[in-house]
Amino acid sequence: MAVFSRLSKSRLGNWWWTIDKLTLSLVLLITFIGAFLVFSASPAVARVNNFSDYHFIKKQIVFILVGLIILFSTSMLRLKHIRRLSIICYFVFLLLMVVTLFAGYETKGASRWIRVFGFTLQPSEFIKPTFVVVSAWLLNGAKQTADFPGMRLSVCLYALTVFMLWQQPDFGMCIVITLIWAFQLFLAGLPLLWVSILGALGAVSGLVAYFTFDHVHNRVQQFLFSDGQLSYQVKKSMEAFENGNLLGCGPGEGVVKLHLPDAHTDFIFAVAGEEFGVWLCLLLVFLFACIVMRTLYLSLKDNNLFITYAASGLAALFGLQGIINMASTLHLIPTKGMTLPFISYGGSSFFASALGMGMLLALTRRNSSAEDKDF
Repeated sequence: MAVFSRLSKSRLGNWWWTIDKLTLSLVLLITFIGAFLVFSASPAVARVNNFSDYHFIKKQIVFILVGLIILFSTSMLRLKHIRRLSIICYFVFLLLMVVTLFAGYETKGASRWIRVFGFTLQPSEFIKPTFVVVSAWLLNGAKQTADFPGMRLSVCLYALTVFMLWQQPDFGMCIVITLIWAFQLFLAGLPLLWVSILGALGAVSGLVAYFTFDHVHNRVQQFLFSDGQLSYQVKKSMEAFENGNLLGCGPGEGVVKLHLPDAHTDFIFAVAGEEFGVWLCLLLVFLFACIVMRTLYLSLKDNNLFITYAASGLAALFGLQGIINMASTLHLIPTKGMTLPFISYGGSSFFASALGMGMLLALTRRNSSAEDKDF
């Protein structure tokens, strides 16, 4: 165990004594809960699709193992390596997003997925965390060097990202990127007036999407003007929460998942509500909130503005994605095909979440600012 001695000079020893173990433990706990929920929810979906009962859970175990490798290896990187990794990954996955426009396949009115070596990949999932870090680097550069056009470059980066997401189209992702970017600008000192103007532009974009894209129009119509007639998936989701009540009906005893096509992905929170009740739902909300608040505390007390912008942005992204998934499952907002980080089934979702959390853990390591010497 000498490698974990405080006097150890090894990379692993340094990582162990500088990583925020509370955040890491919370992420691992969420991952464990997610694996258990996928194990419970996926057999019914597998049978409907003529797969073996454990088809999805076997794949999810592989996703989790690979994702944890991504998370741990990324969390050991230095700040300059985090910046380089984010820039490279951003443009690689941006290029893959272009490929989806020509070689991707369409699902539910959007073309967001491509097949790479037999694996279904959603490049836009990886754009979110890498955009946050690259934007943070540009905004920090504008603060550090007077003649560095960091703000203008950040605006261009945002415009390029939203334009590509709009082409798929993925309006929900556009909203998420806009909110996180506005949050970073606010941290960077942008006047609240300009943040409000960005919000107004976002609202106008929402109206344009409502009248332009059929799937956006239908989901909003269903949410606002359904006269109590819920969509099939939302209706089944609400039934799940009603059946679960306070304590749930027991592990594996849920019945609504037998009729929910996306029980293991977008609506896995409903499975948690039916089988384990309100207590597990509240526990998940608490765990997500703890990670966000812990990261904000660690990042805002750091004197390195890059760490503040990047770590706070990644934490906000993690929390916002969780809020959107849970709220749409509970019929508090229109349905949005957004997964619950580290819980929902899916390789792209888990890998992107692991990449983002790995960078977050690297950014919040103790003495990480001392390593920030150059690009």
